Amino acid sequence: MFIDIGANLTHDSFDHDRQAVLSRAQAVGVKRMIVTGASRAHSPKALELAQQYPGQLYATAGVHPHHASEYTAECDAELRALHQYPEVMAVGECGLDYFRDFSPRPMQRKAFEQQLQIAVDTGKPLFLHQRDAHADFMAMMKNFAGRLGPAVVHCFTGSREELFDYLDQDWHIGITGWLCDERRGQHLRELVRHIPAERLMIETDAPYLLPRTLNPMPKDRRNEPAFLPHIAEELARDRGERVEDIANNSTRTAEKFFRLPG
Repeated sequence: MFIDIGANLTHDSFDHDRQAVLSRAQAVGVKRMIVTGASRAHSPKALELAQQYPGQLYATAGVHPHHASEYTAECDAELRALHQYPEVMAVGECGLDYFRDFSPRPMQRKAFEQQLQIAVDTGKPLFLHQRDAHADFMAMMKNFAGRLGPAVVHCFTGSREELFDYLDQDWHIGITGWLCDERRGQHLRELVRHIPAERLMIETDAPYLLPRTLNPMPKDRRNEPAFLPHIAEELARDRGERVEDIANNSTRTAEKFFRLPG
């Protein structure tokens, strides 16, 4: 059994066949999925999906750094209201992204800080994003040291130094199909060996990051949770483990991290 800890199932590319997507995931053992809430518009939709598929889907609620410019006082109040619902398991996706800079960096830092405060106030775990902003990211997280619960750096693509900085903080690591990208992800093949099993979780980030080692490739190039076992196979090979070990350990870790009902 697998748990996909990061699937953007509110994305409009799933609007025409979302039920079929969920059925395909179930058929290959991806029994539960965490639907990522990453904007003011899509966090409520993630909750709606979790309510529509109880026990199969759960949600996060947050504002991705790309959307930080929409983080107003009203947005903060809306997020806090969403976090009153039991189906919302984590704060985020939130963090910093200096690679794209779709929102000004001061706005990114302010939105991130306010969501870190939501995590403090709710006691919920954090679903984090960091790209090309490691120093500021670490500094902001350390400002909240001792007050935050568990944290996962989702879709880890960074350097050895970044990985060990995260592991030194006892944070969790989310691995996606980036691992399967021979152009950008080759360094991860070695780095994933250093992640303790109790800190490692797996995710598709669907519909993004379609694993480039899939064969055959879907014609529409859309990633979906049914491809999570393929990521687990690649990860198992790189770590020198059995796929069953990856499945069992990552599932246990996700259940504990997100406090999923048994």
